[in-house]
Amino acid sequence: MRLPLLALLARGPAHGYELKQDLEQLLGAAYPQPNVGQIYVTLGRLEKTGLIAGEDVEQSSRPNKKVYHLTEAGREALRVWFEETEDEPRVRDEFFMKLALASQTGLADQIALINRQRRQYLNTMRDLSKLAAAENRDNRIAQLLIEGAMLHLQADLDWLERCQEELE
Repeated sequence: MRLPLLALLARGPAHGYELKQDLEQLLGAAYPQPNVGQIYVTLGRLEKTGLIAGEDVEQSSRPNKKVYHLTEAGREALRVWFEETEDEPRVRDEFFMKLALASQTGLADQIALINRQRRQYLNTMRDLSKLAAAENRDNRIAQLLIEGAMLHLQADLDWLERCQEELE
């Protein structure tokens, strides 16, 4: 959550609730939405580390709000983040650990695990398809997020098929 908030603040100053709304609008319903409390806790941590600075703004009919802006250190952290590549393959997969240990423990059947996981992936794909149909077509970022998730799920389904062939 740290770096996405910094990225939103690179556009200009904002308060926590505004940043939450910006994330929701940008990413759509497919992305797990952070709660506003999580946003404010993260903003506090970013401020303590000097990546952002906050300023209290008086409001006549409401409590004061704190508006945050990016510092030069925050801008540099963003530059570094955008330059880094994501190279973590999915080798630490909880399902794979279950599959690998099932035969060792005698507590679970590997094929039953595969079938259960396949059903879960298919249900998730169905939910994502409904979400894609309901999502605003103008929000290309949200559409790409959903499409990427569905492509990952399809690859996972193909891998489950391969596991089943190998273990039967």
